[in-house]
Amino acid sequence: MALKSVFRSLSFVSAIFAFVLMLTVSGQSASQTVLIPSPPQIAGSSYVLMDPKSGRIIMEENSNERLPPASLTKMMTAYIVERELDEGRISMSDMVPISVKAWKTEGSRTFIKEGTSVSVEDLLKGVIIQSGNDASVALAEFVAGSEGAFVDIMNQQAQLLGMKDTHFQNATGLPAADHFSTAYDLAVLARAIINDYPENYPIYAEKHFTYNNIRQPNRNSLLWRDESVDGLKTGHTEEAGYCLVASAKRNDTRFIATVMGTSSSEARSQEIQKMLNYGFRYYESERLFRAGQELIEAKVWGGQSDKLSVGMLEDAYVTIPRGSRNSLESSVDLDSVIKAPIRAGDELGRVKVSFNGEVLIDQPVLALTEVPEGGLFKRIWDAVKLFFVQLFQ
Repeated sequence: MALKSVFRSLSFVSAIFAFVLMLTVSGQSASQTVLIPSPPQIAGSSYVLMDPKSGRIIMEENSNERLPPASLTKMMTAYIVERELDEGRISMSDMVPISVKAWKTEGSRTFIKEGTSVSVEDLLKGVIIQSGNDASVALAEFVAGSEGAFVDIMNQQAQLLGMKDTHFQNATGLPAADHFSTAYDLAVLARAIINDYPENYPIYAEKHFTYNNIRQPNRNSLLWRDESVDGLKTGHTEEAGYCLVASAKRNDTRFIATVMGTSSSEARSQEIQKMLNYGFRYYESERLFRAGQELIEAKVWGGQSDKLSVGMLEDAYVTIPRGSRNSLESSVDLDSVIKAPIRAGDELGRVKVSFNGEVLIDQPVLALTEVPEGGLFKRIWDAVKLFFVQLFQ
């Protein structure tokens, strides 16, 4: 009688898990074909359109080509400052002494003065909104002691973020030998800015900033043209051409678009707008699983409890053609036997979600709770039951 109960329990759990995945991923209606046109032609040296939640690339061309990034460099400068703020090593109200080097830095400026002190907040806004080279150098010196030391941190951070085709020589983006990045790497950096430090991200949407009685506009003209655009950064030098990394959010979907090497400030805005419009028209971002969401109660052998909650520790997103959620297919491969002790976070199998044969999610499913080992009698009794289960299987 006990053995029949075990088999019924296993069958019930498997059915419940299949049912949960069916409801969560596939829906209950039949799949349908979604027609999507080819991406628009983009007039730039390289470009990429990314969903920052899933990391999926919607469209790209030469996205790994190493090119001068101009002032898009300042995204990394700002990211490191934001990291320092988040970790409590500096604060927005800290006053930064302005050196002669920062004051004399050429190009776009915040117009800080040598011998004065400026708050980190004003300098960070100067970097992000005004693209101030002088503000960038001042922050670099404040964080690392010198711009050279700060550049070393920039390159280390680039590697940590997976920016494999990026190398910095300064904190500003002014022309320098061996100073390069790619459209893809800069989209990865934008993704980190948005996801890692959301409390500071609203700065990237500010249209004006006034310092030293000089009011300057944000050079990202899309902030005025498209209310869904809320960042990030422009760049321009003769060598780099006109570059732009922009992000926009409509409903629950966000995209990051990067274009490098366009012919004018107007051209970079137009090309980014084409990319964003294409992405939002034909694609959407879907959260399939929530962090900590129980996908199944798995059977545990030899534990103080016979059941274990299994799920994912992070939200799982997919980027799919609009209206195609019902075409998603899912599968799960759990360990055939789960024995106590189990710690929260232990990997117990994998879940896969695919669309038209393309795997969109292939991630581990983990124990959401712990199950300590049971007493001696419980372990012996479960071992006997498990022996017969495996024998008949």
